[in-house]
Amino acid sequence: MSTAQLVVQHLPYLRRYARALTGSQVAGDAYVAATLETLVNEPETLGRSTNVKADLFRVFTRIWNSLSVNGQTEQAQHDLPAEVRLGQITPLPRQAFLLSCLEGFSEEDAATILGVDVSEVRDLVDEAGRELAADMATEILIIEDEPLIAMDLEALVEGLGHNVTGVARTRTEAVKLASTKRPGLILADIQLADGSSGLDAVNDLLKSFEVPVIFITAYPERFLTGERPEPAFLIAKPFQPANVSAVISQALFFQQSARRREARATA
Repeated sequence: MSTAQLVVQHLPYLRRYARALTGSQVAGDAYVAATLETLVNEPETLGRSTNVKADLFRVFTRIWNSLSVNGQTEQAQHDLPAEVRLGQITPLPRQAFLLSCLEGFSEEDAATILGVDVSEVRDLVDEAGRELAADMATEILIIEDEPLIAMDLEALVEGLGHNVTGVARTRTEAVKLASTKRPGLILADIQLADGSSGLDAVNDLLKSFEVPVIFITAYPERFLTGERPEPAFLIAKPFQPANVSAVISQALFFQQSARRREARATA
């Protein structure tokens, strides 16, 4: 397989990571596009190791942390699209947390991507976990038709300090539960028991209120094509508890950040 083919193979996961950092499909894809432009202009940046995926994420991280792209000066921020300006630079601890817990990189690969040593990666992940767990407890609605998976998710989110408002197996049940108690976050499978879609259920709910949504699917590549509006937060089945924890923390973090910006704007 050629290097270009390997890049294409890993691109959906880079896009997932990028949107987890920014909280936005548009902003995340802007950084990914900048990464691909760099690869075209500097093809030698890939192939420095046998791990093309790690190399790809390392190039992305260089772009992400660069002054010119992230716009750390007032003039640079002014020139960037609004969606990118709103996606503030994610601190290094949260980058380490997502690389390890969401993308499943080894400590060694995460250290290479971030340009730090392995012991620092461990410290950064621990720090991020403490920061992201603070003041983020909320009510969570689970939309999942497989009982064992639903039980695992319920135990997991309650272990993180959240409260589960209910578990829905169908689109109709989801709407009914949300009307009884409005959730602060939704975890939704995409294919449900009665043939209905978790996407449709969520769209029904979002007509009444805004809430962060995390979709869970066995086929994430089908929803990371760039051909239509995509879920901002996506977890692949079978999932690891650390993945779910990382994405929940990110979704709630961006929700709280948006609320703080709104409060400052109206103050």
